Amino acid sequence: MKQNKISSKLMRRLSLNTLNNNPVALKRVLGPYGLIAFCVGNTIGAGLFSLTGIAAAQNAGPAVVLSFIISAIACSFVALCYSELAGMMPISGSTYTYTYVAIGEVMAWTIGWALILEYAVGASTVAVSWSRYVISLLANWHISIDLRLSASPFETVHLSDGTLTHGFFNLPAVLILVAVSVLLIFGASKSSLVNSVIVVIKLLIIASFVGFGLHYINYANYRPFIPPNNGTFGHYGFSGVMRAAGVIFFAYVGFDSLSTAAQETKDPERNMPIGFLGGLFITALAYVTFSFVLVGLVNYHDMIDDAAPVATAINQTPYIWLQLAIKIGIIFGFTSVLITLLFGQSRIFLTMARDGLLPHFFGVTHSHFQTPWISNLFIMAMTALLAAFFPISDLGHMTSIGTLLAFILVCLIVMILRRKEPDHPRTFRVPGGDIIPILGILSSATIMVCLDLVTWMRLIAWLVIGMAIYFLYGIRHSKLAHVHHEMFINQ
Repeated sequence: MKQNKISSKLMRRLSLNTLNNNPVALKRVLGPYGLIAFCVGNTIGAGLFSLTGIAAAQNAGPAVVLSFIISAIACSFVALCYSELAGMMPISGSTYTYTYVAIGEVMAWTIGWALILEYAVGASTVAVSWSRYVISLLANWHISIDLRLSASPFETVHLSDGTLTHGFFNLPAVLILVAVSVLLIFGASKSSLVNSVIVVIKLLIIASFVGFGLHYINYANYRPFIPPNNGTFGHYGFSGVMRAAGVIFFAYVGFDSLSTAAQETKDPERNMPIGFLGGLFITALAYVTFSFVLVGLVNYHDMIDDAAPVATAINQTPYIWLQLAIKIGIIFGFTSVLITLLFGQSRIFLTMARDGLLPHFFGVTHSHFQTPWISNLFIMAMTALLAAFFPISDLGHMTSIGTLLAFILVCLIVMILRRKEPDHPRTFRVPGGDIIPILGILSSATIMVCLDLVTWMRLIAWLVIGMAIYFLYGIRHSKLAHVHHEMFINQ
């Protein structure tokens, strides 16, 4: 009897009808172009500029171009599924809420906890990368700061006098996280405008890299296009292309955070699919052309230990001014990613607090700006601490696998709700029955399998910690435990 009671608590589900009468007040200010900019802004960033060279050198060679295409195809299946769910549930909870409706509370908590890896830890990772490029840009202008103020205590730095010492904390990373968080508190319309301007600048920089770099490509660098496998899974050959697809999947992470903006979107049933598919198409086109030029300018063998392959590639052209412009573009790119990552995380916290799985104050919105300002401040503090005191190598490992897990669930939820809620209005329906959701599950699972064992172990450890928090707090404070039976469905 007791076991059945516990099982009932774990599997209790939100009602779709109640969900769409959400009392949380957020301004609907985002249109289709703002959503596309949101999607592109959150997607193009650290993955493209930092991981392309690594994936080419260690895994796929010039065929990293194919890896970007494979990842884009997997994402397109998932984007279609997100579009159907966002039309059914135009609120800010993203995969967390979809899971709460379709599967139940404990799995919803698990996904909400996993999304923290994508948004909060991902934002800290991007902030550290932002800091690195800002320091490099300042050096071009002959401005130097104490390197100990741009590195964590776990990193060593070389001072100008040759001394080898440890960093203090990453001050530039903290400052950009504070600035973006304050911008988000002032409202989605203001942050959307800033993000749209940054996206245009970022795309112009990528177009400049491609346009000026095409003339200086060494086509010998494309041979062999798929280097033969060296006997180890993931090191060149087809397995290397797939492993690279898993590595650079981080470059596509973020388009899904568009679903967290559904409650602040005008006509979300129409505009959310436009935002998903339009943003993903622009992103994939930019990635494929960018990576094609990069591996054409620099031989993939020469990028094994190169932390800044884009700068190395630009050095193959005579355009000194372009080197400076690329750094500025990358900094803008990281900034727009930070805007959308921190935006998405605060909306996840808001929704989980509304459901009682997190403390109430995370769901409080500002009386004037109508933004979840307490969540913004908390996330600002959390991400700033991570970025200040931990190196990028410790921050960037788990983002992709947590997101892939969420993607698999999104595709599964589409099929579940078609059976459990067949008559609920769907302003957008994924064509082809269950074919695309199944393809989304298979492609995401394939990329997950190709990731390394250490990444899997870290994910398991993170989920165990999350379950401990849920059983200590969430299961007892869940609103579904206290409201009228019409507000939820017991399974």
